[in-house]
This record gives sequence, structure tokens and C-alpha cells, in this order.
Amino acid sequence: MRRTVLKSAAALALAAAFGSHAMAADPVEISFYYPVAVGGAVTKTIDSMVADFEKANPDVKVKAIYAGTYQESIIKALTAFKGGTPPTLAVLLSTDLFTLIDENAIVPIDGLADDKQWIDGFYKGFMENSQTGGKTWGIPFQRSTIVMYYNRDLFKQAGLNPDRAPANWTEMVEYAKKLTKVDAAGNVTQWGVKIPSTGFGYWMFQAMTASNDTILMNSAGTKTYFDKPGAVESLQHWVDLTTKHRVMPAGSIEWGTTPKDFLEQKAAMVWTTTGNLTNIRSNASFPFGVAMLPGNKHPGSPTGGGNFYVFNKTTPQQQKAAMKFIRFATEPARAAQWSIATGYVAPRQDAWDTPEMKKYLAEVPAADVAREQMKYGVAELSTHDNQRVTKALNDNIQAALSGTKTPEAALKEAQRESDRILRSYGR
Repeated sequence: MRRTVLKSAAALALAAAFGSHAMAADPVEISFYYPVAVGGAVTKTIDSMVADFEKANPDVKVKAIYAGTYQESIIKALTAFKGGTPPTLAVLLSTDLFTLIDENAIVPIDGLADDKQWIDGFYKGFMENSQTGGKTWGIPFQRSTIVMYYNRDLFKQAGLNPDRAPANWTEMVEYAKKLTKVDAAGNVTQWGVKIPSTGFGYWMFQAMTASNDTILMNSAGTKTYFDKPGAVESLQHWVDLTTKHRVMPAGSIEWGTTPKDFLEQKAAMVWTTTGNLTNIRSNASFPFGVAMLPGNKHPGSPTGGGNFYVFNKTTPQQQKAAMKFIRFATEPARAAQWSIATGYVAPRQDAWDTPEMKKYLAEVPAADVAREQMKYGVAELSTHDNQRVTKALNDNIQAALSGTKTPEAALKEAQRESDRILRSYGR
């Protein structure tokens, strides 16, 4: 009897040991929201990265969830957070930084990474939209700048040098006039240039102000300077492309269709994110060039794109697992692979030093334009209550482009609305 009891006790102890081991071996499950803002197979690239991560880290299970556009993604992430079921990890706009902090939705990366040298390895220009108040809140991932794509064949047909893109506003107008084609009925069949105004109108506007010695906000995200003379001059230049020079269509130009218009040769030059490079490379039936944006006083472009954020109201184990995924996704070889697959700017110098990236740059020199332009980059517009502030600016930019307001009146109204929204934050 005693031997039976001992055997039973031993069996129970063994079962308990194996049971606790099985429990300990259960993978930590994390959810990962991500957006898609460019053409191309970004979802497939993300799925492949997640699969590679899970293979290398069987103790973590990642549920990758496509959350729509950047604008849709922030709404979904905050709704989930307020509902008590936040994603563990999300890629959201770097400009959502202050909004996420104000909502207490994210946790500082510093405490999770505990590796200042690693954090310092990201390009300083990208970290301007990732750090505030002495803390790091986001890690650059699918980051970008705006570049100009141009059709080399159409340049040749217009008598322009396909190896030399326009360097400034004046030259861009001159080139665009030669590149705009009109049929016998007076209809434009090919536009000289297209600069999208929907979705990220403020970003395109900032591309002009950045080259015109005009910064649109302070680093604390509490004040904006939309109606400064340099800003008014920049918006007037944008409007003039349509009304005065007639080299760009009037009214709204859609963000999502601008690359398509370029690929269909309806526009000889377009401004869009470097994140569209792989999409255009894969689908262009003609040789194209990539150049820094034509500036006014000097080159300039805002940075852009998304950061990794780790959400509050998640367990320490989940946050640790999320950090492991962030480190994996930003390893030099992995960051290089992501950049090559998508066209986004690899956010660290060590990614550009990898053999894979060096080989890619030898084959596709255009990929280096965005990195070179980083020398002239400025922080993307980001404030507290950022969605409402950028909407005020976007709406008024659209009003100027559609002709219902003058550039000066539009920007004065945008500034008044911004002042009202940010009044409580500037105290």
C-alpha cells in the first residue's frame, strides 16, 4: 500500500513537473497591426518576416493584422486600446507620437530595449519623430522621404537631358511646360508634373516649405507656423503649377493613383514616397529616374512613414516578445531586405553596409537618392491632437488648390484652427 502511494505521489510529481514545463513552453502570443500606404506586395513581405521570426523564435506567436491605411490603423489601434484589447505592437505614423502619448497608449522603448547604443544606431533624422521628453517612444521601420520620379523616355522626347532632373522650382516649371502635351481639341493628354494633394497633402506641402527655410511646428508639438511668409510662398508655388503655368491638373490629385498615372505615362514627373520605388520598378514599362525634390533655396524634404510602437495594457511578457520582434525586424540584414523589397529607407547605417544592400545599390543606384536626401531632411509635421491639426491644414491646402481660397487666406485659417486646437497644450 505504501509503495502504491509512493508511486502515485511520484507520478503526480512527475505529471506536475511535465505540466509546468508544458505551460512554460507555451509561446507568448502577440498581435501586430500594420498598414499599407504604397503599392506592391507589402503584406506578403510582412507575412514572410513574421514566418521567419516565428521559426527563429518558437517561444513567440505573432498574429499579424493588416489594419488598412495609416489613418485607419491609428483609429483601429486606439479603439482596441480603449476597449481593453490593444495590439501588442503596431506600425503607425511617426507623427502619431504625441497622440499616442496623450492617450497613454504606448510604453517607452528605452525601458524595454535597455540598449542605448542600439537606439543611437538609427538615423537622427528619423529619431526626431520618435523621441520626446528625453524618452524613445517609437522605433523607425517603414520610413521614407519624398522623391521625384521622372520618365526618361519622355524627357528625351521633349529634348531634355534624361540624366539631369530639375534642381529647383524654376527648372521644374520649365521642364514641366515642355513635358505637358495637349491634343488637337485642347485636352491635356500628358501632364508635366503631378503632386498629390489628398491623404498626405500636408506632407507634400512640407516638402516645399522645407526647401524654403520654413519649419511648420515646434519640437514640443504645441505650436505651428502655417502662415509664415515662406509657407504662403510655397503654397502659392503649388497653386501656380495649375493656374499660372498649366502643367498640373486642377483640383484634387489622389495619393493612391499618382504612381498609377506615372506608370500609365499620364504624368512625366510625380512626387511620392520613396516607398513606391519597388512598385514602380516592378511595373514601369519604360526607363525612369529618381531624383531629390526640386527645392527653392536648397534641397529639402520631410521624413515620413511609420514607427514600431509597443502598447500599454499588455503583459510584460508580451512587451518583451514585441521588443524581440522589433530587434529582429531591424537587424542589418533584415532591414536591408525590407528596404530592397519595399523601397522604404533602411533606417540604420549598418543596414546600408551589408553585402546585400551594396549589391542592390550597384544594380539600382536610384535607391540611394532618399538616403542622400536625408542630409536635408526635417521632422515631419507632428503635434498634439495631430489628426485634427493636420486635417485643418489639409482642408485649407485643398481649398487653395481648388481655388476657393487664396494661399494666404487658407493658411491664416489653418493657423487659427491650429491655435484653437493646441491652446490647452501650450500652457
